Amino acid sequence: MFQDFSEKSDASRSGERLAALRARLAEAGLAGFIVPRADEHQSEYVPASAERLAWLTGFTGSAGTAIALLDEAALFVDGRYTVQAASQVDEAAFTPVAIHDTLPSDWLAERAGEGARIGYDPWLMTRGQRRSFEKKLARTGAELVELKENPLDALWRERPKPPTGAVSLYPEALAGRSAEEKIAELQAGLKEKGVEAAVIADPASISWLFNIRGKDVPHAPLVLAFALAPAEGKPQLFIDGRKLSNEVRSALAEIAEIGEPGALAPALSSLPMGTKVLYDPQGAAEALALAIEAGGGEVVEGADPVLLPKARKNKAEIAGARAAQQRDGVAVLRFLSWLGGQAPGSVTEIDAARRLEKLRAQTAKAHGSELVDIAFDSISSTGPNGAINHYRVTQGSNRRLEEGELYLIDSGGQYLDGTTDITRTLLVGEAPAERLTLFRDRYTRVLKGHIAIATARFPKGTSGAQLDALARAALWAAGLDFDHGTGHGVGAFLSVHEGPQRIAKTGHTPLEPGMIVSNEPGYYRPGDFGIRLENLVIVREAAEVPGGDRPMLSFETVTLAPFERRLIDPLLLTPTEIAWLDCYHTRVRASLSYYPGYSDEERAFLEDACRPLVG
Repeated sequence: MFQDFSEKSDASRSGERLAALRARLAEAGLAGFIVPRADEHQSEYVPASAERLAWLTGFTGSAGTAIALLDEAALFVDGRYTVQAASQVDEAAFTPVAIHDTLPSDWLAERAGEGARIGYDPWLMTRGQRRSFEKKLARTGAELVELKENPLDALWRERPKPPTGAVSLYPEALAGRSAEEKIAELQAGLKEKGVEAAVIADPASISWLFNIRGKDVPHAPLVLAFALAPAEGKPQLFIDGRKLSNEVRSALAEIAEIGEPGALAPALSSLPMGTKVLYDPQGAAEALALAIEAGGGEVVEGADPVLLPKARKNKAEIAGARAAQQRDGVAVLRFLSWLGGQAPGSVTEIDAARRLEKLRAQTAKAHGSELVDIAFDSISSTGPNGAINHYRVTQGSNRRLEEGELYLIDSGGQYLDGTTDITRTLLVGEAPAERLTLFRDRYTRVLKGHIAIATARFPKGTSGAQLDALARAALWAAGLDFDHGTGHGVGAFLSVHEGPQRIAKTGHTPLEPGMIVSNEPGYYRPGDFGIRLENLVIVREAAEVPGGDRPMLSFETVTLAPFERRLIDPLLLTPTEIAWLDCYHTRVRASLSYYPGYSDEERAFLEDACRPLVG
């Protein structure tokens, strides 16, 4: 099993750990310390050795920030994690705060008096984040102080060692382009920008640029490393040499100079005076910018130059994505068939997650492929657990799928040719009429939002922020909404969450052909149930409209799995929406029926689940 169902949250010692941290802060003359959920790469996916926030607070979500003052401490989380934070944190030590109500910088500025010195680790904060805090603190006369050593590291005696996962070469047939081609394109872009080098910290960018994959973090085949790419000549790759076999080292040595991570800061500081270095102030550690400036280099701020080329999938990557989605769809179809045959109360959330992972592995093997990993810990949630956006089932939280409840399963696979991510919401057994009416109303409104995104046509240059409202309109009409983005970017056998593209209120990067994004509106009733419907879509050129005068884009839905018919109210759908749904199900049936390994029950389920909605 790739998924571990043990309880990873432990706030039982948060109080004593916070007290120990405060003692160290007092000794150093500091009034507080900022603890983001981050590593040196500013990645969402961090190794166990970087889980400082979880160690201190007990909160295990993928995003959050704690601030510890000498007399008060708080944990800041977004809408995905408000319920989770409240359940995991010892509120005698840390007060959970919703970030949409109060920003960490505002909270700190209100409490840090004149002359207060607030410590931070420059390896765990970007320059953009540092500026945000400094701007607010300047109003009160407090200051931010960079620390050479993180005080938590001295306290965390059982801290795991940094990962040394083996690096593998990613086949050019799947990558679609050689690393040499990618590096050449990067260098041409640097010359256009008038810079002499770029420092790259994002593990996904490193993995994509050099056509390598790794095993450093759970569920994402990323290589934790840094790169310094000059506008001319070989780039430098800073990576723990223990990760490299002789074969991999030899191949990488042909395209890069290889050094240990500890050599990065000295290399930045020793650049010729005045060297212009491109640095991402929103995605790279402040320590990197400080190292450049320490040697007299000039920091030129701009986005990671690998992000957009990586996001624009080439033909090979798109072909791989389609193949992976089809293979994954067979596994999900078999899972839905199996679950529909189980008696209510006989299956737990963990049972279901295990079954789906097993079916993914079996189906991949039957195709001559391999399930390399799951894309993330499956969100296998029923009843009130479904209302927790990023719920992670554990032995302690595990619930049975009971009669009349909704079951939400958000899951994905990592295959060599692509990364998948799909969510379906199902009805367990039968529900009383009143509850069924409620379920169908909410489910159908979410489905309407999903269809609105799937069928959207939009001019080139449109961003995800401009499309986000389409997914919410049917919910807004009923006074409802959801507290997460409608869609995130997805990588090509890389991160299941990939930027810069996204469909969200904060998604301001224009969508371009080849980008893969999720389409996943939802609805969550705290303490009761949750609904989310997710497919992956690829941005593509749209057919010309007679009389139109602007080039348009649209989405190709590539996820293949039926929706829950019993939760759809046809009366809430327009004829156009019903036509889309029937067309989609026809494509699902045609695309998945080829598989020779179905049981009679699975094949019958496929036919029934994909029949026309009405009639």
